[in-house]
Amino acid sequence: MEGYRILKNTQVIILGVCIAAATIVSSVILSRGFLKLMKFQKEVITVTGSAQMSIKSDYTVWRTYFWREDTDLSAAYKGIMEDLEKVKAYLAAKGVNEDDIIVSQVDTTTIYRKNARGTDTNEIEGYRLTQGLEVRSSDVDKVTEVSRTATDLMVEGIRLESWAPEYFYTGLDELKVEMLARATENAKLRAESMTKATGNTIGAIRSAKMGVFQITPVNSTTVSDWGENDTSSLDKKVTAVVSASFAIE
Repeated sequence: MEGYRILKNTQVIILGVCIAAATIVSSVILSRGFLKLMKFQKEVITVTGSAQMSIKSDYTVWRTYFWREDTDLSAAYKGIMEDLEKVKAYLAAKGVNEDDIIVSQVDTTTIYRKNARGTDTNEIEGYRLTQGLEVRSSDVDKVTEVSRTATDLMVEGIRLESWAPEYFYTGLDELKVEMLARATENAKLRAESMTKATGNTIGAIRSAKMGVFQITPVNSTTVSDWGENDTSSLDKKVTAVVSASFAIE
């Protein structure tokens, strides 16, 4: 009986030692894991990468308007319709597709006679009718040339004003994906260059944040915190920026 109690106590002691040992080992393992986790979280390098590409606009919008003034509203309207036909004929002669032409409604302004103090009176002096016209086309070179020569219509007595064309790139969504990939690769190269001097290497990417997307004229140095989206130039420069963090091994 006495031997049984001694054996039982011995087993309890051994079990206690095992539990204590297991607790110590588990604590060490957890501590090492925690330290590795902290190291994983802290030992990172954050860099900014960028990529640039030159593109040529593949779509343009050109606007112009012309007007007529007359004391008789009907005569003014008849005149503006004649001018519209002349403008459309001019565009057709230049090779502009009729489907690319958008004609807006005629805007009518009543002109009142002014008194000696320059204030409008209730007496109608005449009417001014304005006709707007817009060309939307993928033939950017042709429309650009038309916008430069359209003032030739003034020789025919048409009061016309030509606005500068707006230029766009229709593949911008696909280009953004490609540019962001290039910017991220550039960020990785910069991180590798910076850590190489310390004898470390770059591990997995931890995070990446897209910066602003800049679309500017080719020779422009303009940047904006909100991004640039130039529509004034035919040839553009696209710049993508990415802020990325990498593990240091």
